[in-house]
Amino acid sequence: MMNVRRHALTLLAALLVSSVAPKVYAQTKIAVVDLQRALMETEDGRRAKQRLERLFKRRQKSLDAAQNKMKQMKEDIERQQKAGVITDEALQRRLEEYQKAYMELQSQYAEYQRELASKEAELTSEILERMQQILRRIGQAEGYTLIMEANEGGVVWVPSNIDLTDQLIQRYNSEHGGGSSSMRRSSKMR
Repeated sequence: MMNVRRHALTLLAALLVSSVAPKVYAQTKIAVVDLQRALMETEDGRRAKQRLERLFKRRQKSLDAAQNKMKQMKEDIERQQKAGVITDEALQRRLEEYQKAYMELQSQYAEYQRELASKEAELTSEILERMQQILRRIGQAEGYTLIMEANEGGVVWVPSNIDLTDQLIQRYNSEHGGGSSSMRRSSKMR
């Protein structure tokens, strides 16, 4: 008798869930967006990328010069050592100078990496905020329950009809295509 009641309750619960589930799923509307691609394909995003590339090239030029100086320093030490024209004390002092220059180069490289990351965050944060505002408006206007970032959360594949990336790029460029005021201001300062 207990088993019959359990089975009846289970069957009743299953029927209830199955009658409610289609309504819940029918109301769920999900989309994805590739924010990285959108960032690279908007006008502001392209400008930010160009500024970062210019900064990177300047920093890389500085690092290359320091690296060439170190290479020359090492070659001089080796040449003097092979020729036997350097004392042990002088060799030790030159090796210490070389080690110090190497540590400074590593420190400079790490500083440039931090600077580039900081500049990238500065240049893209406003763009990403604007994109999120556009996505909120799209989500509300088109009745989306959820809009996910395509590169986050394990999204492996999605049909193109629920990918909002192109729509986001078009709307962003039409609303902000002339460039954000801060992007124009900061590019004039450089």
